[in-house]
Amino acid sequence: MTALVTGASSGIGREIARELAKKGYDLILVARSRDKMVSLAKELSKFNVKVRIIVTDLSKEEHCIKLYERTKKYNIDILINDAGYGVFGRFTDTPLKRELNMIDVNIKAVHILTKLFLRDLNKKNSGYILNVASSAAFCPGPLFSSYYASKAYILRLSQAIDEELKKDGSDVYVGTLCPGPVRTNFDSTAGVSFAMKGISSRYAAKYAVRNMFKRKKVIIPGKIMKFLPIFVRLAPTSLVLHFCYYFQKRKSS
Repeated sequence: MTALVTGASSGIGREIARELAKKGYDLILVARSRDKMVSLAKELSKFNVKVRIIVTDLSKEEHCIKLYERTKKYNIDILINDAGYGVFGRFTDTPLKRELNMIDVNIKAVHILTKLFLRDLNKKNSGYILNVASSAAFCPGPLFSSYYASKAYILRLSQAIDEELKKDGSDVYVGTLCPGPVRTNFDSTAGVSFAMKGISSRYAAKYAVRNMFKRKKVIIPGKIMKFLPIFVRLAPTSLVLHFCYYFQKRKSS
């Protein structure tokens, strides 16, 4: 059994790799940082699993396709799409080039890898795809607009695919992880600090893997964040926007 994890050099991706190694899965780690993945691979060797490393930039479409072509021979059983980052600031002020790069990583890479690997999983009618979104997927995010929108894409895409699979009677799982603030290097990359204390990436990963195998479709770690989708459904959009703007405004660069 083999799992491929993108964004495996740090944060939730790294912790999910650890959880899957404990369960005996061979791993293909994918990220841009070779040194961090080499260190992780050495650590995971104690679980007697095979760990392969692929250094690539998933913001490039051709790299995503090449990643699939290089790894399809390993008969992937689990795909974890974790790679992603955010760009914080007013929409008129944020750098267009950086936002487009973020969209390529957060949306295009997930879209491409999900489609290509899902076709293979469909053929054997088994396997798991977990796409890492965010609690940001549930609402609009003033001052973090492109990031929130990119995570909404991942959630809605995954839900739509899952419905198609259900109608086909497929045993393939496609789910979405939607954590709130997590203590990773995400905030430093985005240039913000969270206004509320985040959960640990280890807790998020353990919760994600456990519920993935339970085939839960939308996975939300943390008791408080479970109320967010309810709030968004019940509250007027104007109130949701006001709340989100206030929450984002409390972040400081």
